[in-house]
Amino acid sequence: MEKLDRLGWAAGRAISAFGVRVGIRVNRADVLDRIDPHLPPGWVPTGSRVVDRLYSVILGSGGPGLAVRRYSLLYGDVMQLARTMNPAEVFAALASDLSLSVAALAPRRVFVHAGVVGWRGRALVLPGRTFTGKSTLVAALVRAGATYYSDEWAVLDRRGWVHPYPRPLSLRTSQVSEPETRVPVEALAGGPGARPLPVGLVVLTRFRPGAQWRPRRLSLGVGALALLAHTVPARRDPIRVLAALRSAVAQGAVLRGARGDADRVAPALLAALDGQRHRRLNGYGGTESAAGAVHRR
Repeated sequence: MEKLDRLGWAAGRAISAFGVRVGIRVNRADVLDRIDPHLPPGWVPTGSRVVDRLYSVILGSGGPGLAVRRYSLLYGDVMQLARTMNPAEVFAALASDLSLSVAALAPRRVFVHAGVVGWRGRALVLPGRTFTGKSTLVAALVRAGATYYSDEWAVLDRRGWVHPYPRPLSLRTSQVSEPETRVPVEALAGGPGARPLPVGLVVLTRFRPGAQWRPRRLSLGVGALALLAHTVPARRDPIRVLAALRSAVAQGAVLRGARGDADRVAPALLAALDGQRHRRLNGYGGTESAAGAVHRR
């Protein structure tokens, strides 16, 4: 860190996101404005001189027509996170690591790797890892009329309610190997959520070509364990995490099944969420799809 400190930084900024204090310093003052789009949703500037995570961005100079080109570098604390001739890769690495750091260190929120939409006052949560079709399904749900909350994190408070994390959706056109494109939710004729929602439905699914949507209903305990598998701070603060996850699933139902085309399954998921909502209002537990396609395990 002492070696990094001596490099002569031109500008810096301290921000707070979900209670996590982050410092960012750059070797050129104009770089700070280019960093803003890569910061977490809801960040605010802070005057704190003590941070939980410090990023050092060294943007190199040079181009195809120059004889000498310099690497662009990114450090998270003392660890080198990126070394590349392409500055865009530095910003992408910063956004990725910063998102994960906030998820791991947030003191009053539990971050679950999941897509989330809102529908008639309840949240539909889609836990899953990258390349499982999570963002594609979230986009289809938004096109079907749902409110966008996140395609990256389900941010839970101690009650188990989900808060918005509305970054632009990360979508790929067709192949997994193709680079992702950030798409604002407005491009899908949708809008972001503005208030926390209780969880109405947790859906464990992944894309399988030609699959028919015939989900099974799981116990709430199995649902909580499924969320736990995708939760970042589980080992650091297990008591707080488990309490939030139990509260989240206690308010809804859990389904699991393979799915085919996202635009075809999206209306069925919203109908299942409606069915769960009506059953809660009428004092019944459990959930079944509107077409009766949910099977008990």
